[in-house]
Amino acid sequence: MDKDEIHLRRLPAAAPWGPHGDSEFHGVDFLPDDLSEAPDETGMRVNKKYSCLPAEEKGIHIINIRAIEDIGYDQHESTLLNSLSKNPDADCKYGLYFRDGKRKVDYILVYHYKKSSSGRALARRTHHNDTSARSTKQDHPLPGKSVQLEMGESEPPADSHEDDKRFRREEYEGNLVEAGLELEHDEDTKIHGVGFVKIHAPWNVLCREAEFLKLKMPTKKMYQINQTHGLLKKINSVIQKITEPIQPKVAEHKPQTVKRLSYPFSREKQHLFDLSDRDSFFDSKTRSTIVYEILKRTTCTKAKYSMGKGEGRKKETTLLNKRRKCGKYGITSLLANGVYSAAYPLHDGDYEGENVEPNDRKLLCEEWASYGVFYKYQPIDLVRKYFGEKIGLYFAWLGVYTQMLIPASIVGIIVFLYGCATVDENIPSMEMCDQRNNITMCPLCDRTCSYWKMSSACATARASHLFDNPATVFFSVFMALWAATFMEHWKRKQMRLNYRWDLTGFEEEEEAVKDHPRAEYEAKVLEKSLRKEHKHKEKHRYFPEEAANKWRQRTDKEKLTWKDRFPAYLTNFVGIIFMVGLTFAIVFGVIIYRISTAAALAISSTPSGRSSVRVTVTATAVIINLVVIIILDEVYGCIARWLTQIEVPKTDKNFEERLIFKAFLLKFVNAYTPIFYVAFFKGRFVGRPGDYVYIFHSFRMEECAPGGCLMELCIQLSIIMLGKQLIQNNLFEIGIPKMKKFIRYMKLKRRRSLDHEEHVKKKQRYEVDYNLEPFAGLTPEYMEMIIQFGFVTLFVASFPLAPLFALLNNIIEIRLDAKKFVTELRRPVAVRAKDIGIWYNILRGIGKLAVIINAFVISFTSDFIPRLVYLYMYSENGTMHGFVNHTLSSFNVSDFQAGTAPNDPMDLGYEVQICRYKDYREPPWSENKYDISKDFWAVLAARLAFVIVFQNLVMFMSDFVDWIIPDIPKDISQQIHKEKVLMVEVFMREEQGKLQMLETWKDKDKKKGENCNNHSPRLSGSHTGSLSSCHSYPVDV
Repeated sequence: MDKDEIHLRRLPAAAPWGPHGDSEFHGVDFLPDDLSEAPDETGMRVNKKYSCLPAEEKGIHIINIRAIEDIGYDQHESTLLNSLSKNPDADCKYGLYFRDGKRKVDYILVYHYKKSSSGRALARRTHHNDTSARSTKQDHPLPGKSVQLEMGESEPPADSHEDDKRFRREEYEGNLVEAGLELEHDEDTKIHGVGFVKIHAPWNVLCREAEFLKLKMPTKKMYQINQTHGLLKKINSVIQKITEPIQPKVAEHKPQTVKRLSYPFSREKQHLFDLSDRDSFFDSKTRSTIVYEILKRTTCTKAKYSMGKGEGRKKETTLLNKRRKCGKYGITSLLANGVYSAAYPLHDGDYEGENVEPNDRKLLCEEWASYGVFYKYQPIDLVRKYFGEKIGLYFAWLGVYTQMLIPASIVGIIVFLYGCATVDENIPSMEMCDQRNNITMCPLCDRTCSYWKMSSACATARASHLFDNPATVFFSVFMALWAATFMEHWKRKQMRLNYRWDLTGFEEEEEAVKDHPRAEYEAKVLEKSLRKEHKHKEKHRYFPEEAANKWRQRTDKEKLTWKDRFPAYLTNFVGIIFMVGLTFAIVFGVIIYRISTAAALAISSTPSGRSSVRVTVTATAVIINLVVIIILDEVYGCIARWLTQIEVPKTDKNFEERLIFKAFLLKFVNAYTPIFYVAFFKGRFVGRPGDYVYIFHSFRMEECAPGGCLMELCIQLSIIMLGKQLIQNNLFEIGIPKMKKFIRYMKLKRRRSLDHEEHVKKKQRYEVDYNLEPFAGLTPEYMEMIIQFGFVTLFVASFPLAPLFALLNNIIEIRLDAKKFVTELRRPVAVRAKDIGIWYNILRGIGKLAVIINAFVISFTSDFIPRLVYLYMYSENGTMHGFVNHTLSSFNVSDFQAGTAPNDPMDLGYEVQICRYKDYREPPWSENKYDISKDFWAVLAARLAFVIVFQNLVMFMSDFVDWIIPDIPKDISQQIHKEKVLMVEVFMREEQGKLQMLETWKDKDKKKGENCNNHSPRLSGSHTGSLSSCHSYPVDV
């Protein structure tokens, strides 16, 4: 038979038809001669057979479609057999396994292809190997395998760019097969134009990579965990009984009394590990991690595709080869260049439905990702088992943070209720509300505003007392200590998790994995070396080959220096300065809006309109600030990513840390600039009546209310905090993914074929997961929580209810994030981590900054210090009576500048000669009229002294809390020490066993040697043979 001929053989009736049950070509198998005669083998072996064939035997010529009618092929027989055959999708659990139903799918690669004609579909379907596994032949040919279509109509030539991608895929997949992975293609899916590559890692590959990654795996050795005794044991049992209803019903969450000893996996020490069930020894999370590491380091460097034939294509081919070298860093570059469109591990199965098999995803959906279990603890161990340590640590941190918000919320509510209870006893607000005082205040704006009574600001003064009372000082100290306690509590919780998850001593392998260079960095280094090589060749066109080799060795060690990155650093610096300046400009624009709107509303003829000017202006300005903050947050996130990308960090860890730093800096400035303005700048630079400060010579700087700026700061903080949490965190997180999912569904529905089989056939697992949203990292999740932590701690003196609103938001946020991870996102690759990384340092920085800011808010924004100064220095009877009058200065209306006096000076019904304004200045009848008085300097000195004392005292108390609470719990340190001792004992016993075995062998050797020496010398001819036979006993090691 000719080597390019095709075997035509009818399949047996019981043969599984695979996914192509509707095809009219059942019973015809197109295979090369040598493959059709080969026995059934596994997929990995068949892939190797492809690569071993000579080039001339790899071509497969497919006959004309019309020729099939001459074979005697009966279509009705095919239909009958198809109806009786078993559903192959059920065997492979709808995509969770290969078609043989035995090998589990560990990873999926997705690519786009152009599905042009039925002829190509025929060629694709005929490439399936009809062995018992039905899983080994790939729909696309492997490297070096060409397919020639001899149809009645020639297929139009494919796009060269698409062919380049196809050949790069073939080469890359061939290299994956050489690395030991097993592949299976599937293009016969409901998503047209999308192909899937299923990847399975066999046992030997898993063992090899686990040893390389130093994965700690449980051994056979088990030991007892130290239990508490006496009173502590009784207390723990009582707590467990009380908290039993709020514990999740998962096996991983139950308290354990014994633990398996863990040790980095080694193929030489497999006897230490419990390998009775190899299928479950490496769980799905570990398997996907191992496959991803192989995908990252598998290279794609050979340029097998030529853009054309002849000498005219040499330059283009050389350029293509250089570009191909940029793909040598694996899956990351192939995804970036569009060779593959997605890469992800599979979810364990469906999470809803009646006949769904039990799996971890379904359990997580029921016990974690449901709003009905908001009152329960999180099953953190199950989250770590399914998503990996990094995501598990995020949810553990979020849970600890939410728990710690409970006492802060309770104390905040008590402080707020204290303010409500004492508002009627507050003497300064009672004096402001007393209409008998008849205090006439100076106009709030030029010309259009008239004089007004202080009693009209009674409501604002009473509301200010709710947040500006002595209890807020205590609450500020409490929150500073709370932040320090929270950080220490998290460190201890983190150590417990490290012990439970076998992450102790993880630093070495962590650095080894994360220091892998990024694709963009390698490409930049290659570009630099090529540029240098080109310049060197231009200078030395004729130099020996040895010199050229030395030059190549030198360029292979090329790396990016600060000179290479200097333009990027300059762009980063200028970009960040510009963004910060833009934020300040927007805040300044809002200030102009407030001033101009207040002046416009003051012209209103209705008294109610005039009285609500301040509230209207404040509320509308805050809403504008909120909208701008939400928009700029999204913009700054994209800009921070772009600035980090042009910097070209070497490793993924460096990239993530630099991105986090830039994004946090920009978003911090964006979120807190309006609040900083109200807290520390508003009302500080207004001047005085007759000598006001003007913006653009027309707008007068705005003043604080008579009760102070603290009430306005509270309004600003509450609206921005609640608005960000409600709109940005929850509405965006729910609405945008739902919208994207709906758009993808509509696109797929539009593309979907009207074929009946497409509607009847159930989607494979990898098709369903492909329609989910890709995982974008934990940075957005951490970022929103860190910004919220800033709202809770930085300005808590002005808004004691901030912890309560944060707690309510986080209760929803945990379940919302859980639902998103379980149901809306593709399963992320599990990443090992022993801490939350740079976020911990950011939290500590915010905690330290919060002490300073709260000290300044209490001393400069609130009236706490002026009240203390008046009470102990100026009060005649030791009470607060007369405090309001003491804080007001007098102004003679005749000293107004020309054109600034009120247009209607008789608005109050009488002529005003002296008006009052809030400041410490000399009266008009003094020699140094309107100069700053001595009272101002006394209050300023007291304020600065309070800042210094408060800051140092609270910092000392925080450091004391940090010092007195150990980072590692005592029981955990004991257990870690116990593990080390037990591990040493295991190895010592193993060594002793080896020594005993060697001694036994030596004794046997010695005895047999003596026996051989005692033999009779009469058989001298055979003596040598006898001696040699005495020493040739078998040794079993």
